[in-house]
Amino acid sequence: MDLIYTVVKSAKRRNLTITVERNRSVIVHAPEGTPDAKIRQIVESKRHWIYEKIGHFQKYRNRPHAPGKELVSGESALYLGRQYRIEVINTGQTEIQFDQRFFIPRAHGEERKEILRKWYIKRAKAKIIPRVKHQAKELGVTYTEARIVDNLYRWGSCTVNNNINLNWRLIKAPMFVIDYVIVHELAHLIESNHTPRFWNIIRAHAPTLEKAKAWLKENGQLLEEVI
Repeated sequence: MDLIYTVVKSAKRRNLTITVERNRSVIVHAPEGTPDAKIRQIVESKRHWIYEKIGHFQKYRNRPHAPGKELVSGESALYLGRQYRIEVINTGQTEIQFDQRFFIPRAHGEERKEILRKWYIKRAKAKIIPRVKHQAKELGVTYTEARIVDNLYRWGSCTVNNNINLNWRLIKAPMFVIDYVIVHELAHLIESNHTPRFWNIIRAHAPTLEKAKAWLKENGQLLEEVI
């Protein structure tokens, strides 16, 4: 089976690196002048690693983007795994209100998408951070700090300083998916690599492992869209 990849050469680059993007595309960054045969040889030697990354839970199935939605009455926005109706209203409020639907102040005009993004981030801090504390207690681990971050290429990460970073876009996913990503990152405090022991830890504390991975593969691209 042929492995499809894109080569990007640069005179400033000194080393060859291979990355697998969230949409599963493979990009090879190489120094200018690197022979194509050499690139093919390196890519082939990393075939197993590449396919492992392509199948990783943080990648989603590549599918065409749906026609862009607008933040207008009658549309819907994703929150905790469900689509909720949007109502644009005349109000003196300056923030979005949520009560089984999104009430967005009409006065915001073109800034509505940014206002919704800020609302998501605020809800992510309120909903996700406490779950990190809970799951850490269940796992018996200690982390330095849990933070909500804006990261286009990762749902979460565990840093060398034992910080747990979680993408604010996860607030659009069901709670079982959020819990899975949290447990995944916290498990790195016990086992840094994706060893059998690592996956056993996750299976013990996130029984919805396969369901969550499947959800992210099917719907991950939706999380990156504004609505």
